[in-house]
Amino acid sequence: MKRILLTIFTLGFVLVFGSLAAAQTVDSLPSWNDGKAKQSIIEFVATVTEKGSPDFVPPAERIAVFDNDGTLWAEQPMYFFVLFAIDRVKELAPQHPEWKDKEPFASLLKGDVKGALAGGKHAILEIVMATHAGMTTEEFEKIMKDWISTAKHPNSKRLYTEMVYQPMLELLDYLRANGFKTFIVSGGGIEFMRPWTEKVYGIPPEKVIGSSIKVRFEMHDGTPVLVRLPELDFFDDKEGKPVAIHQQIGRRPIAAFGNSDGDLQMLQWTTAGQGPRFALYVHHTDSEREWAYDRKSSVGGLDKGLDEAQAKGWTIVDMKQDWKVIYPHEKK
Repeated sequence: MKRILLTIFTLGFVLVFGSLAAAQTVDSLPSWNDGKAKQSIIEFVATVTEKGSPDFVPPAERIAVFDNDGTLWAEQPMYFFVLFAIDRVKELAPQHPEWKDKEPFASLLKGDVKGALAGGKHAILEIVMATHAGMTTEEFEKIMKDWISTAKHPNSKRLYTEMVYQPMLELLDYLRANGFKTFIVSGGGIEFMRPWTEKVYGIPPEKVIGSSIKVRFEMHDGTPVLVRLPELDFFDDKEGKPVAIHQQIGRRPIAAFGNSDGDLQMLQWTTAGQGPRFALYVHHTDSEREWAYDRKSSVGGLDKGLDEAQAKGWTIVDMKQDWKVIYPHEKK
């Protein structure tokens, strides 16, 4: 009898601790190649989550902020919110005959996107204001949901939500599994992102921070609504990102992730806090599976940020070397 009990106990011990050992060897970042970038993430998470460690960070303070364009999904050949605005110009053109002779709309309607955007941020802002305002927030949300569910990338011909980065999806899950709260802090429009980020990234609307236009409360036939106005309220880029984090989150993040100089101030502010800090730049180096660009790119330019990351020892992800796959559809 004792021998039977001993055998049962031994088997139980093997099963329990064998399962624990197996669980510990599960790769939470399977789309990342082994290397410095992946290891730096794992080491940082272990450092701040190990109870009793002098660098332990309570779950309430484990805030991680992510840029969206170029960090969580692609941004070439131009920012996707701009492509949405261009599609809206074509859709609204019959209601605006004056656009045929007015820039930047005239060039867009002729198919000359490069010419239309030659005016830089001013031209983009004018296009966005003309296509994003003059409706209620509910109406805009429906328009956005319809577009994101059907529109396809001009190069890959895939839905824009299929152009997200698989390694970053795994990273988001990995951080949340270790008690982190994940936020998006993007220069893109806040109401452009909120309708789909929870489904795609697991990040709910209340954890999305972005640029915004002014909104006004009105009564329409006895029903209270919020109407979007053709006026910029806040531009969430560069210096604006730390300001928005402070105002809307109320805690300094301990980890920040970006890909361009537009994210530099967010990474600087994050790493300037006390205690363990982590900053990561996604460096676009894969011209075959994605795009290769950095210092001289008009979209997602990474120049000063790359120099500072190298000088301060921030983690730099080389997409070509560090990622086994880039998009979810590439998984075998």
